[in-house]
Amino acid sequence: MASNPRQSAARARVRQARRYAAANAECALCNGARGPIDYSAPRDHMHPLSLVIDEIAPVARWREFGYESRRACACDPANWQPAHWICNALASDKRGRRKGPRGRDEASGTF
Repeated sequence: MASNPRQSAARARVRQARRYAAANAECALCNGARGPIDYSAPRDHMHPLSLVIDEIAPVARWREFGYESRRACACDPANWQPAHWICNALASDKRGRRKGPRGRDEASGTF
């Protein structure tokens, strides 16, 4: 069984979460419509407004965005954005057409 590729970047993700908190960054998925991100709350379903680091290009679909591997996709800081736990859960990896961090169109594969 494959290990979680996000664990490779655990320290970098913690540092990035601190940067988001210091900047009081808003949720990139709802643009703050659900309110501010609760940076002090644990990151779980009991705290739907807590911070999660969302991957713009879903790790499960790494090939579509031109990454070499799942790990490369999960460890790329350009692929991260702040989000509420609930926004990320609702979006899952079933997002519509949009550009990934490398400018590749998800549906057509064009740049």
